[in-house]
Amino acid sequence: MKTKTLFLTAACFAACALCISPVSAAEKESPAPEASASPEATAKPARPIPYRGKIESVDESARTFTVGKHTIKVTDATKITKNNAAATISDIVAEEEVRGSYWKKEDGSLEAKSVKLGANSATGKAKRAKKKERAEAETSATPEG
Repeated sequence: MKTKTLFLTAACFAACALCISPVSAAEKESPAPEASASPEATAKPARPIPYRGKIESVDESARTFTVGKHTIKVTDATKITKNNAAATISDIVAEEEVRGSYWKKEDGSLEAKSVKLGANSATGKAKRAKKKERAEAETSATPEG
């Protein structure tokens, strides 16, 4: 009985020693980098934010258009397409369906990355329907057993 108690006590001390070692090693690691590091280096890179809706107004001189409550600026880097063909700022008109993505800039402005004019293409809907039919056919073709 004394042997079992002694063995259990030794095992507990060994387990505690093993748990404490990594904790103390983590505390001894190098100090955190200085707070003077630039926030741009630590910030995550911006990713484009998608939008979709109907164009409410267009200002060609300012190169902006409004979708809902967002005013989006078009730049030379913006990719504008209409029916899968290249388009220009003059092709953007009010009351037209639009979708795309934009970057939110540090000053709060929204800069368009892509602008796709017109309703979502029928070919896209057809592709999704065909894919759905294929998936349903595969599930019904699998033997049960």
